[in-house]
Amino acid sequence: MSDSPQAPPRSLLAALHAYSGVTGPELRASPVSTGLLHQTWAVETGSRQWIAQQVNPIFSPSIHENIVRVTNHLRSRGLETVELCATRDGGLFVDGADGSRWRLLRRMSGVTFDRCVGSAQARAAGVSVASFHSALADFDAPLAPLGFPFHETSLHLQTLHQALSRHPDHPLHGDVNALTRQIEAAFESHRLPEALPSRVIHGDLKLSNVLFTGSDPPACNEVVALIDLDTVARRPLYFDLGDAWRSWCNRRTEDAQEAQLDVSIYAAAVEGYRSALGFALSADEWRSLEVALEWVTLELCARYATDTLEENYFAWDAEHYASAAEHNWARASGQWNLYQQALDTATLRLEFVRG
Repeated sequence: MSDSPQAPPRSLLAALHAYSGVTGPELRASPVSTGLLHQTWAVETGSRQWIAQQVNPIFSPSIHENIVRVTNHLRSRGLETVELCATRDGGLFVDGADGSRWRLLRRMSGVTFDRCVGSAQARAAGVSVASFHSALADFDAPLAPLGFPFHETSLHLQTLHQALSRHPDHPLHGDVNALTRQIEAAFESHRLPEALPSRVIHGDLKLSNVLFTGSDPPACNEVVALIDLDTVARRPLYFDLGDAWRSWCNRRTEDAQEAQLDVSIYAAAVEGYRSALGFALSADEWRSLEVALEWVTLELCARYATDTLEENYFAWDAEHYASAAEHNWARASGQWNLYQQALDTATLRLEFVRG
């Protein structure tokens, strides 16, 4: 079978042979989405359904052990969660002859959204994150490193400066350099409490990683589970909440250079989180949440700015942009605009976090 846009890659078909009961004459595989990091396919044999993913090589193979440990713990606490399938020999992924790495998950029933449809959905998503954090509050198993710097703000800024040094002749170098100075000044204007507790976080709480029951009310306001657990790690909570609010509260896509921060979505998400949190946060943790939206938006802005020059991390839309640089510059500009709107609404949003 050829690797046409409609046909599954040979490496996927070869990987599926490592799993029991997946291959056969009824096998169907269709692309779900490219995403920013992984290539994802829906796989069916008769009535049985899976999700197959070609895992981006930036991830350590050990993330799969993290996923199993965390999901086992979540199930023991009564939460619905993803299920990573084991191969016939007990492996958690398959390395292909072409260097690809594939994994298989049970397909969960539900739908995802790229943008929040309303306050009720935002509140439900906030409840689900609080339930996730609460269920993992007593999780004490080790978590392996992801394989790349993750929510390490100083390293992201260092990488941005290295990109500026490596690509002095890049057409967008001047723009990125100017934005870098703005980002650094913005970080300097915010102060996070020191020695915050390190808790188990999801790590990538964009709205499309929240699985809902259905597309229409009331199902679109009912959460099934948080999905895509590649980035589970121990970090301060503000990384998770800042990333969630950054994604959920922006009415525009990340490609749009003009953001639209919806404070009503923010208020509902915070209220949902507060209502379902099953353990007490310290005063410093609550203070960190007051600037979580600003901090994580700036961090992602820096990462997009880096990839504007490097062009080697985030996927890009070749149909709408002439290059990965142009696409990532649009993303960086959009995050900077969202940060500006976060500043404009900071006083109002403090009321919600402080309750």
